[in-house]
Amino acid sequence: MNTRTLGAHGPRVSALGLGLMGMSDLYGPADEKESLATIHAALEAGVTLLDTGDFYGMGHNELLLRDALRGADRDRVVISVKFGALRGPDGTWLGHDARPAAVKNFLTYSLRRLGTDHIDIYRPARLDPGVPIEDTVGAIAELVQAGYVRHIGLSEVGAATLRRAAAVHPISDLQIEHSLLSRDIEAEVLPVARSLGIGVTAYGVLSRGLLSGHWNPGRDLAADDFRTHSPRFQGENLRHNLALADALRGVAEHKGITTAQAAIAWVAAQGEDIVPLVGARTRARLAESLAAGEVEFTEQELTTIEQAIPAGAAAGLRYAPRQLPRLDGDH
Repeated sequence: MNTRTLGAHGPRVSALGLGLMGMSDLYGPADEKESLATIHAALEAGVTLLDTGDFYGMGHNELLLRDALRGADRDRVVISVKFGALRGPDGTWLGHDARPAAVKNFLTYSLRRLGTDHIDIYRPARLDPGVPIEDTVGAIAELVQAGYVRHIGLSEVGAATLRRAAAVHPISDLQIEHSLLSRDIEAEVLPVARSLGIGVTAYGVLSRGLLSGHWNPGRDLAADDFRTHSPRFQGENLRHNLALADALRGVAEHKGITTAQAAIAWVAAQGEDIVPLVGARTRARLAESLAAGEVEFTEQELTTIEQAIPAGAAAGLRYAPRQLPRLDGDH
């Protein structure tokens, strides 16, 4: 497994990371035994960056990761944790809390659930509109000084917020959606991140399955599956987006790789400071995704891919309208 450094201030990690969310939440039922086997397979393949959130399955994801790492060398892995999302007992979203006292409270519970004495990268899941980012980052900085956190990350924030946060403490990386169907960060957020020495951990590299090459338009989704309400999976939007995926498939087959591998490798090719997160829930999908790490494109191949799926070609917003207010308004 190749490695990359997360920005100027972050740790060195595997060139592809594993996102664990789908093993506990938001994409329908998951097989816990297979989830554990998939994490073990990732570790054996050299994956060191493991991304979770304290609200994924209301703590279940962290407990799953704890079980997967039992007996493993803790110093070999980089655990990235998102915090601050508030949920009700029925799974509903209740906003975000990034007050300094809440930051320390969330961290304490995560340490206990993960069975570790530190978290490698700690980040608010979203910007709390009621709390200045300086206060939130300042609270995490105190945890860094105390040894409970190694690096500070951010998630889904815009350029102005990045600048304000970085003025308080070095930021290792910004976790944000980036794929052939979601390229908004290229205009302002990515250049600003690079100017500040902030890396990017890119999630949604397969556009939540649209670019996986495995999506069946007639697939039945669980009521709690995020895609049930995602505009990109609805009606004509879905047909349009799957046509884009078919165009990518044609390019991929010409190179002898799968659609998913082409989509992941394209993100990785956008810069050494970008680490794609793959959300594989099974060993088979993991093996396919990790093989993308061996793919290298020529400039002509990259041009052909971007002609197949031009910037802005996706139909539908990446989040449902009611969820947009949770995103930082400056990107």
